[in-house]
Amino acid sequence: MEILTEVRKVNVVDAPEGHRGEGFFATRFDRVIGLARKNSIWPLPFATSCCGIEFMAVMGSHYDFARFGSERVSFSPRQADLLMVMGTIAKKMGPILKQVYEQMAEPRWVIAVGACASSGGIFDTYSVLQGIDQIIPTDVYVPGCPPRPEQIIDGLMKIQELVHNEPMRRRNSPEYKALLKSYGIVTIDNGK
Repeated sequence: MEILTEVRKVNVVDAPEGHRGEGFFATRFDRVIGLARKNSIWPLPFATSCCGIEFMAVMGSHYDFARFGSERVSFSPRQADLLMVMGTIAKKMGPILKQVYEQMAEPRWVIAVGACASSGGIFDTYSVLQGIDQIIPTDVYVPGCPPRPEQIIDGLMKIQELVHNEPMRRRNSPEYKALLKSYGIVTIDNGK
């Protein structure tokens, strides 16, 4: 009787650069924080049309968004750190989207999913916002109409890479404060 054994390769997160020894590991604090943030992103879906359906597929068992540490979808901006804007955003919805963004705590990231959120898509009309980057800073753009679930996962992986490598002090930099001020987003530090 033959016994078949299957060898599975387990994907383990790579340790950040540091010093290893017997019974200890030392590294920089910002590397540990980046690793923790990267694998515990809480997305807030702002879905208005067909891209939202693709996001629902991503959350299902076939694509399994949870394996990236994003299984806890937040519908409260105060408990989310990734705003996923999916679908057509009318100009009347712009102030609401901006308010949702402002209610999110720092650090926060934004992903524009689909052609409509990225550039207005096929709706080149007076009533449709021609890209969410006109009202809020956007970190990653996912192309497609609607994008495939694999593309949305790729967008999340780009956000994870950005989160992992972002310096802890970037959000306090004059450049970041100037960026927020250019969008008219008021923080405690950048004035009235």
